[in-house]
Amino acid sequence: MTVSHLAPATRPSTTDCTTVENLSIGQYLIRRLQDYGIADVFGIPGDYVLGFYSMLCDSPINVVGCCREDNAGFAADAYARLRGMSCVCVTYCVGGLSLANSIAGAFAEKSPVVVISGSPGVSERINNPHLHHKVRDFRTQLEVFEKLCVAAVELNDANTAFRDIDRMLDMAARFKQPVYIELPRDMVKVVPTNSHEYRQSAPTTDPDALGEAVNETCRLLKECQRPVIIAGVEIHRFGLQDDLVALAEGSHIPITATILGKSVVSEQHPLYVGLYEGAMGHEEVTSFVEESDCVLLLGESMTDINMGIYTAKLDPVKCVFATSEQLRIHHHHYHNVSLGDFIRELKNRRPTPPQRVMPPKPSAESTRYTLRADEPLKIMRLIKRLNQSLDDHTIVISDIGDALFSSTELTTHGKTEYICPAYYTSMGFAVPAALGAGIAKPGMRTIAIVGDGAFQMTGNELSTIIRHGFHTIVILLDNKGYGTERFLHPGPYNDINPWQYAKLPAIYGGQPGYEVRTEGEFDRALSEAWNKPGLSLIQVHLHEEDASTPLRRLAERLSKRV
Repeated sequence: MTVSHLAPATRPSTTDCTTVENLSIGQYLIRRLQDYGIADVFGIPGDYVLGFYSMLCDSPINVVGCCREDNAGFAADAYARLRGMSCVCVTYCVGGLSLANSIAGAFAEKSPVVVISGSPGVSERINNPHLHHKVRDFRTQLEVFEKLCVAAVELNDANTAFRDIDRMLDMAARFKQPVYIELPRDMVKVVPTNSHEYRQSAPTTDPDALGEAVNETCRLLKECQRPVIIAGVEIHRFGLQDDLVALAEGSHIPITATILGKSVVSEQHPLYVGLYEGAMGHEEVTSFVEESDCVLLLGESMTDINMGIYTAKLDPVKCVFATSEQLRIHHHHYHNVSLGDFIRELKNRRPTPPQRVMPPKPSAESTRYTLRADEPLKIMRLIKRLNQSLDDHTIVISDIGDALFSSTELTTHGKTEYICPAYYTSMGFAVPAALGAGIAKPGMRTIAIVGDGAFQMTGNELSTIIRHGFHTIVILLDNKGYGTERFLHPGPYNDINPWQYAKLPAIYGGQPGYEVRTEGEFDRALSEAWNKPGLSLIQVHLHEEDASTPLRRLAERLSKRV
């Protein structure tokens, strides 16, 4: 597997060679987490990890207690997307296995979360006793996370523990995916007697392969007439946004993005065309991309939703496909070339393809929002009103369903402003992710858009957001059920019990929420929440048959498959 350079946010702050003496395994692990910029750890304590929790509390690291382990995983995922790397710490099996779903999502979407799980002590395992929380045997949880992480290890040998910690954290930083560290409770305070030096590993690029790949790409760009860049999520994960924009500006190549890569570049940039979603997207963007004769797919994840449910029409003969794992130009494969080095060298070469006429921007009339105060609120009108308020200090987090598809119509203003689980699509992501965003960027305003079905899964994490006092606005789309599934395959199983959502913040110790049905009520609630500190929840009553235009397009495609 080809790897890329560490993004600046996750590069260790230590020197290349650091000698460590008289530190226990737990102390060393805490120091190394800090070296990677991890200032906060999410999780829930349990007896197998209490010793390490006490050590965390005595360290500079802030411990963030969550309501559930899967919520802690979602929060850590969002923190990693905003800060470069994160950590979640739980107890054995009942904690770790509850975390499995959110870590699977982090793996799928390249979010480097360090999972630390306490476990029974090595000395407790003699004769294979039936200890609480254990399932099957003592390796069960480790083997589960070996499938969900890029690497996994049990720190059961003091002689190799420091080296194993170094290896796990380096793997998370290099591959931008989760790693799993299992820490037996009787190893936390063990001080290794062997000497250890940390040496930072650095992935290397084959200069000859890089040169040939860039030469071929420059030749294709010189010969083409209609180039375009499709920017993917890895541009963000590897900290390559500025390099990508410099490449586009230096060669005047238009930029599009897919849903998972939304906000990789500012959507107000003059070279930005819009989201490419195959037949699901706006026709003018789809035509612009598919008429291109040289497509630079940079850091892109070729998922079904990203590619418009198999409707994307991208001819491999016209594509340069570069990710952290492979580089393919037409049918030529180049090995050992990092994504970052490829983009930077291409930027330095400044290829000069013909300047392409950009598609027309949406007219002022089509983007203007005029309040219709007494009309029932619909999802597309809600998004249009919200779009008027977004600024450079706002992070938007969407859950799946129409929270996701409608929010693709928002215009983001900068980098890392839009977070969504658009590949793994696990319901319940947005509210705990808003907690993670608040911890990662406490000075920012977070907007979480979530459906009522997803909220019922993880909405209790509002209490943690309230406890920390973050300026978070939760827009809860209440259509009394699983709206996306209704469009895919209608049935009574898509209905859920209605809650009085607007009353929940007060129950959790915050201020009462808002309940809105009309455009005027939503406008007043959003304006008040925007200027009010702390958490605000806006319960938006929507008709069961209301849906965004992107969702209707998706349902038309997917319903034939279900």
